[in-house]
Amino acid sequence: MSAILLLREKRFEVRHGMTIRSAMLALDLEPTAYLPTRDKELLTDDEILRENDEIRLIAIISGGAAVSSEAR
Repeated sequence: MSAILLLREKRFEVRHGMTIRSAMLALDLEPTAYLPTRDKELLTDDEILRENDEIRLIAIISGGAAVSSEAR
């Protein structure tokens, strides 16, 4: 059997028994760009995928404006 990684509307089938990180790398996804969750519980990327897992990947959004030295 396998596990499923969900990213937005996409479903990726991966082999269970590997880590979330190695599954993301195999799919050319940068592990530091996503937060993996199982049943709304935050996981670490070294979590081992179990058979029939559905792991939702939440994109990390960062940004903001640079602060000039005059504004400090």
